[in-house]
Amino acid sequence: MSGALLCAAGPALAQSIAALPDQTSRIRLSNRDVNHVICVGGEIEDVKFSAEKGIAVERGGSDAWIKFLVTELDEAGMKTRSFVTAPAEFYVACNNAIYPLYAEPSDIPAQTVTLVPGGAQRARSNEALLGPLVEEERAVSIALALLQDRVPGSFTEVAPGLARLAIADLPGIEVRERRRLAIEGAGLTASEYIVTSPVAATLDERAFLDTALGTEIFAVTLDRLTLAPGEAARLVVVRRSTGL
Repeated sequence: MSGALLCAAGPALAQSIAALPDQTSRIRLSNRDVNHVICVGGEIEDVKFSAEKGIAVERGGSDAWIKFLVTELDEAGMKTRSFVTAPAEFYVACNNAIYPLYAEPSDIPAQTVTLVPGGAQRARSNEALLGPLVEEERAVSIALALLQDRVPGSFTEVAPGLARLAIADLPGIEVRERRRLAIEGAGLTASEYIVTSPVAATLDERAFLDTALGTEIFAVTLDRLTLAPGEAARLVVVRRSTGL
């Protein structure tokens, strides 16, 4: 009788699952291949599990690998394999939080489990990121994050509005929301808009202090102030409140 650690399935076969902290996630894992666990934005400090259930776990940095061991039996020259089918519990420590996973071993390809930050973790990260900054510096940091497409993982993506908006002081200008963020722990929200005009136009950031773009606006940033016909500008609006 021997335990065999098999190779993981190819990347094309992997499936992805998201798990949140402090609540049990019921998941299915491959009982044949190596399953991958990823701690988003941090490291996996520990993984608690029952080794006697025929499980092998390795971890390093932000990654851990879970394998249900395959048992080989040799009876009278006939070799057979026995795969684990009994459910197992894992308690994964990631980003100073515990992720309880209730896993059912199944005859499926290798799975990838992503441990995503919860609200409390995102709030702590945002406080550490933005807390030392004065209000104007926060607005600049958030605007640059959006305009440079380098949004911190602790900012929460929210579904953008679908309506095309008109600005009272800029007739003919059309505004469409491209991206919306909630910044937990900071009492802020932000949106990136695409601004277009059918004719050449000169833009004024003050004109976008418009309730059509939300309430409690305290910062507006454009990546350009002039538009050629059909050209687009990127607009970032930062608000003090969580309401949009």
